[in-house]
Amino acid sequence: MVKIRLRRNGKKGNPSYKIVACDSRSPRDGKFIAILGHYNPLGKTDIEKLQLNTELLKHWIEVGAKLTSRVNFLYKKQCSTP
Repeated sequence: MVKIRLRRNGKKGNPSYKIVACDSRSPRDGKFIAILGHYNPLGKTDIEKLQLNTELLKHWIEVGAKLTSRVNFLYKKQCSTP
């Protein structure tokens, strides 16, 4: 099964994440199928914090990929913002 989840990047104490589609059995920082966006929780503005390719994300959801709870929260936040 394909999951859409966060993949950690960055240094110790300075996290940043890529939002990726990957096999549910792969490790957190293991192989992935596609990069769907970026999330930087320490960014100063909303644009710096979350960059998400919603069209590509919708495609993966239609194909049957499941979102993790955190990615689901970020996706809803991105869609509600004008």
